[in-house]
Amino acid sequence: MQHPHVAFQSGQKTAELEGLSHRPLKVAWTESGHGAPIILLHGIPTWSYLYHDVIPLLASHAHVIAPDFLGHGYSDKRDFFDRSLLAQTAMILRFMDHLGVDRAHIVGHDTGGGVALIMGIHHPERVDKLVLTNVVAYDSWPIDDMIALGNPSWRSKPPKEVCDFLASGLPDGLFNADRLTPAFIAGIVAPYNDEEGKISMIRNASALNSNHTTMLVDRHGEIQAKTLCLWGVHDPWQTIRDGERLAREIPNAQLVRVENASHWIPHDTPEKFASEIAKFIAPA
Repeated sequence: MQHPHVAFQSGQKTAELEGLSHRPLKVAWTESGHGAPIILLHGIPTWSYLYHDVIPLLASHAHVIAPDFLGHGYSDKRDFFDRSLLAQTAMILRFMDHLGVDRAHIVGHDTGGGVALIMGIHHPERVDKLVLTNVVAYDSWPIDDMIALGNPSWRSKPPKEVCDFLASGLPDGLFNADRLTPAFIAGIVAPYNDEEGKISMIRNASALNSNHTTMLVDRHGEIQAKTLCLWGVHDPWQTIRDGERLAREIPNAQLVRVENASHWIPHDTPEKFASEIAKFIAPA
């Protein structure tokens, strides 16, 4: 029987994007549905598979596009390019150009939320509505596990040890124990279970830089897009206090607290997650 993440990955499209490094970089993505484009941005250490239950629920409402960040999932994992929030933002802009998408609803989770904030402030013309869901913001990140993983000493460890370390942190970000399935764990860590993937994840962790969110704090009030802060209230890392603060600081923002959900909210409560976003992006 085929693992769910294998089926998901087999449905991805890929493209080579130029201008992001001295050599073209591969970006992998999934798309489904028709209508207004909505781009789902994941975080670390996940990839677009985080949204595998959300994509079909949203596809009846919009043209859903879910890319893998550079160094993550099945996008380029070679060891010669930047993986910071600023670099990922540049990739998303180039990716939108490749698809011919001038403007989209942007959904950002975790570090993908850091990218979403950068886009909302620096590239408002590319953002329709903005969804910030348990995002990195302020100086509350990177968390201890990711700081540890960025240590170069991990390079000498086998890929399985890195994947086991990643898997060990997943339960803390899920409220609903029944969602912590072997298939979910295997799917999240699969792209990193070889030498190239291992090194790539170490580089992803070492690229985390809270300066890229603290530099935005006094500019949150410049965000023009209508914004939904959609927050799993049991998140131990990006806590509900950050969601409350963002909702206060962004002029046209609303906060929806999601009970019985933690950090990995797209997987923890996919139906609630999708329904709140569908309601938010629906034409007035």
